[in-house]
Amino acid sequence: MSNPKHILLFGAGKSATVLIDYLGKITLQKQWIFTVADVNEQVILAKTSGMPHIQAKAIQIEEEESRKALIEAADVVISMLPPTLHHLVAKDCLLLRKHLLTASYIDPAIKALDKEIADAGLLFLGEMGLDPGIDHMSAMKIIDHIHAQGGTITSFKSHCGGLVAPESDTNSWHYKISWNPRNIVTAGQAGAIYKEQDAIQKMDYNNIFKNAGTVEVEGIGQLAFYPNRDSLSYIPVYGLNDASTFIRTTLRYPGFCTGWQKIIEAGLTDDRVMIDTDHLSYGRFLREQLAANQVQLDTPLLEQQFEMLGLYNNHSINKGLQSAAAILQDIIEEQWKLEHGDKDLIVMLHEISYTLNNSNHSIKSTLVVKGDDELRTAMAKTVGLPLGIAATLLLENKITLRGLHIPTIPAIYLPVLNELANEGIRFEEVE
Repeated sequence: MSNPKHILLFGAGKSATVLIDYLGKITLQKQWIFTVADVNEQVILAKTSGMPHIQAKAIQIEEEESRKALIEAADVVISMLPPTLHHLVAKDCLLLRKHLLTASYIDPAIKALDKEIADAGLLFLGEMGLDPGIDHMSAMKIIDHIHAQGGTITSFKSHCGGLVAPESDTNSWHYKISWNPRNIVTAGQAGAIYKEQDAIQKMDYNNIFKNAGTVEVEGIGQLAFYPNRDSLSYIPVYGLNDASTFIRTTLRYPGFCTGWQKIIEAGLTDDRVMIDTDHLSYGRFLREQLAANQVQLDTPLLEQQFEMLGLYNNHSINKGLQSAAAILQDIIEEQWKLEHGDKDLIVMLHEISYTLNNSNHSIKSTLVVKGDDELRTAMAKTVGLPLGIAATLLLENKITLRGLHIPTIPAIYLPVLNELANEGIRFEEVE
């Protein structure tokens, strides 16, 4: 009898919950081995409760010997670590000849291994989560179909957002945290660049939220959107060099972007200046930042939003030297947390215009996924399931592609989207 297949997962954070459930079920059925490694063993044990066949390993990922020992025993490695740590795992996976899957953007250190990965006969699959991930797969399925018919895409707009479900929307920001809060604080800081009506548009951090657009989503209503980082880099990836408009955006409920613009103007996302928080109240911190940057809360909604953040909170921070961004993260982790029974919402919308047989056409493809509760969130479903499905298909030899890839190829996106649909994650298309 051959040795059982072995899947290793690094990272058991917010987005790993549903992935662990899924792979726990799959590995039990197939009698494979499943190991979950994280710095916090209690987190693993909480998420694997009722699944005694899952191996829990506490590890400091920087400890090379322990890390290599876990990787050497596996067939496929999934990294849900912070993106800055992926290169440590990637280096070992290449050395030890193990496949690697991540939900993160592929960074330059891993891109530099491209030829070595292919020569080793390995699959390193990045951007295999929600956004990036499901967005690539669902968009490319439509794009490839239009191109196969002889059509030409003239405009491509892709929107995605992690929101709070309407029944759990209880604050003036209309937002609760379902993923890494640090990424919420730093959103938009790199600026944005995209293509609109054949013109390259560049937007700096101070204007991204100020100039938010709006879009209507069936069953949800009006949502606001702001552009994501570098949309242009995906034009050749998607084969859309001739499109006059190409933009990828993040969705929020209306009102959020106006409030977040004030947060930026008040310097609350600044990591550069350290502030002594001992004997400094949250309210005084916010008031001083607003005053120092001459920011006015000139509408009732803005006043409500900042009051919720603690504008009149006299509780002392008492955490020594902290940046404004760190204090803001501390505030939103408390004020925007998903409470017991809360549900989040994932909304993705592709708007595509194209010409075919000398006539104009358009298509809207919409995905709406609701979380089960504050742990099994829609974010955890849509980030984790593509990784779990791809790992399973890889070990079953239903994905045979090798090299360094993102999921824009039919050999990946067709079987994964099919399995996602079986898990209730499916798009509705309207032409």
